[in-house]
Amino acid sequence: MSHTKHIFVTGGVVSSLGKGLTSAAIGLLLERRGLRVRMQKLDPYINVDPGTMSPYQHGEVYVLDDGAETDLDLGHYERFTNSPLSRDSNTTTGRIYRSVIEKERRGEYLGNTVQVVPHITNEIKAQVRKLASPDVDVVITELGGTVGDIEGLPFLEAIRQIPLDIGRQNCLFIHLTLIPYLKAAAEAKTKPTQHSVGQLRQIGIQPDVLIVRTERELGRDAREKIALFCNVEKNAVIEEPDKEFSIYEVPLGLMEYGLDQLIVDKLHLRAGPIDMSEWAEHLHKVRNPQHDVSIAVVGKYMQHKDAYKSIYEALDHAGIAHQTRVQVKRIEAEELERQDPEVLLAGIDGILVPGGFGMRGIEGKIDAIRMARENDIPFFGICLGMQCAVIEFARNVLGLTDANSTEFSGEVPYPVICLLNDQRKVVDKGATMRLGSQECRLEPGSKAEQCYGKPSIWERHRHRYEFNPEYRKQFVEGGMNTSGLSPDHQLVEIVELENHPWFVAVQYHPEFKTKPGNAHPLFAGFIEAALVRQQQRVQLTL
Repeated sequence: MSHTKHIFVTGGVVSSLGKGLTSAAIGLLLERRGLRVRMQKLDPYINVDPGTMSPYQHGEVYVLDDGAETDLDLGHYERFTNSPLSRDSNTTTGRIYRSVIEKERRGEYLGNTVQVVPHITNEIKAQVRKLASPDVDVVITELGGTVGDIEGLPFLEAIRQIPLDIGRQNCLFIHLTLIPYLKAAAEAKTKPTQHSVGQLRQIGIQPDVLIVRTERELGRDAREKIALFCNVEKNAVIEEPDKEFSIYEVPLGLMEYGLDQLIVDKLHLRAGPIDMSEWAEHLHKVRNPQHDVSIAVVGKYMQHKDAYKSIYEALDHAGIAHQTRVQVKRIEAEELERQDPEVLLAGIDGILVPGGFGMRGIEGKIDAIRMARENDIPFFGICLGMQCAVIEFARNVLGLTDANSTEFSGEVPYPVICLLNDQRKVVDKGATMRLGSQECRLEPGSKAEQCYGKPSIWERHRHRYEFNPEYRKQFVEGGMNTSGLSPDHQLVEIVELENHPWFVAVQYHPEFKTKPGNAHPLFAGFIEAALVRQQQRVQLTL
């Protein structure tokens, strides 16, 4: 039997408390003590995966190397830890029920009435235990939603049963809650946390550790009150105050409260001393930047802060690499269709157009790209951002006035962006795009090749449409190089402009492969170019 220990992270009071971030921080702390960690997220919604969900409802879809479309919290896992992630790292109610129903149809339950308990809960437990192996010390499982959500009950029942299967000494329950501060009463209120823990205990789960989110520090008396009424040890009430500078402060804050040692002691783990010096150095660069640049992110989901979560994190990582504070100006693409781009984009050092779907805001994105191209502003296009760059160049440089993508219009005289050949017969929408890690060959001497420092790369994809290869020769002759191609030279992965300081657009999603101490090469190159422009602007004002 595997010696793997299990940590379960649940949430209460309200959603969006940061369970994913806290789970990732715990994983980081344990890894820095020499432990081997695996991470997973259990999502109670009925969708099989978040791939068909609107960013307005759920934030970005995070794509893994194996093509799994997953919850954005897995982005935190990858940015904070070295835990290998796969489609087994994100399980939903839809996936659980689909698996159970398929087994029922095959006759695996023949003679039995299929029920939530034990069949659904057994399937959930199997997914959790799938990550346990002799080479894994700790599996950290985050449960989405909050205690009391009806759709989460089977998952709570499943994790309640796991200690009965493998021994209570091999499991640790961490509960994350909110301590609201009432300004009128000038007091932090612990009652919501007491109720949340009470609901958890009614289900049969006694939390071992409470992590409480607060606006301001609670103090010893409040922590002792929480410990008493929630039946946890005093040293197991961990404060997690709001962070002033960066989410990368979270692990260091938890370490200061001794969370890593508490976990090691309670699970009887053989761990070494912790070394967070490298992480502290990253944070020092965040707090003490030497430069500032302003980057405009022009998208269609700007009202939801998590819709481009990985984009913002990748920009921050590139900023760390250059000791630069990246000030992001979020611009709704539709605003550029109603207002003068030169006004909205005044004073910008770089323009980034991220991915997305649908035609809303497309003309605004094209206007922003044209401004970047004509005014030598560093530009970075990602997925749909690349496709918009191709359309803009076709219309305004090659003279193909009505150039467009077949995604936006059925009748296109110049379809410079078209549906992938293997997508033409696809009917189902879920998990049917070109997904996951794909190889790309780089043109020697190109900006992409200079950034990566190697001739071949692997990057993650999520798209149905592509650069139409029938127009490739025309674009190259017009000054837009296709500097990255698939190994068979059929798909264009990267385009660049010859006579521009930094104009690079890619079909894939580089924002999914970046860490605080290891910025993605293209994001680092983009910020470096933005820094050059910013310094040039400063010189002109002197």
